[in-house]
Amino acid sequence: MKRSLFCCLSRGFFLFWVLIALFHPPSVASGKEAASGGKLNIYTVNYPLKYFAERIAGDHATVVFPAPADVDPAYWMPDAGTIADYQGADLILLNGANYAKWVKKVSLPRSRMVDTSAKFRSQYITAHEVTTHSHGPDGAHAHESLAFTTWLDFDFAARQAKAIAKALGRKKPKLRETFQMNYEALHKDLMALDGEIKAVVSKNSTLPLLASHPVYDYLSRRYGLNLRSVHWEPDEIPGTGQWIELQSILKHHPARWMIWEAEPFQESVKRLESMGVNSLVFNPCGNVPDNGDFLMVMRKNVDNLRLAF
Repeated sequence: MKRSLFCCLSRGFFLFWVLIALFHPPSVASGKEAASGGKLNIYTVNYPLKYFAERIAGDHATVVFPAPADVDPAYWMPDAGTIADYQGADLILLNGANYAKWVKKVSLPRSRMVDTSAKFRSQYITAHEVTTHSHGPDGAHAHESLAFTTWLDFDFAARQAKAIAKALGRKKPKLRETFQMNYEALHKDLMALDGEIKAVVSKNSTLPLLASHPVYDYLSRRYGLNLRSVHWEPDEIPGTGQWIELQSILKHHPARWMIWEAEPFQESVKRLESMGVNSLVFNPCGNVPDNGDFLMVMRKNVDNLRLAF
């Protein structure tokens, strides 16, 4: 009797879940379904990739970069709900070069992940030191040996954009020509920036420069900048030890300009000026800018760099 009742209940539960499956299909379309019609749902790990994807996909995709505005996306950790959103995307655009370390800690669908820098992995830059420090809402983090702001080399940025165009073409083959045309327009803009910086630096390629943060490795290598980095934050006043370190650097590297990620405190600017060092901003633009878009920020960066040359 008990066994018969158990069997009946088991069959009842089985039929219940069969009916659920029939009448409530999964809400997230598979890659094959997305390719057949409708907009692609794309998630990225930083703002440059979002900008590239939006330029290339146009109206054929919704591109999401969900990191809050006040975090460094390189060290951000999304919550469980946001990770689920990534898992449900048609494409997940990764920067590569050990950027967005959370990606290695969660399970994401490999078939939908695109490492946009994979083609130039052999050209990644390895730094000489590892430094751990704390600032902002991100808390303590380390600047490891592998540099990851690849897009500040605009040739690399163009290659990352090309990887996105190819991935979009695989998802929607009928739109390959459209994606290619949009990519070529973006490539033209990126190569214009590339040429402008080369022209600026060529005026004095040995000019000593300082960087407030070690995020300009690819920029420095691509354009031949004579650059030394410290570990300062624009929203913090450097401590006594940092000023002493800077004075030591200036003895052997007599820079007259420091490059900042964002506008520094005026107290820092004035003290630098008293040491004969001016300040300019070159925003890496890893997160969504307060004003404008990626291209506008980079054009402003180039104009700011001209001040030093």
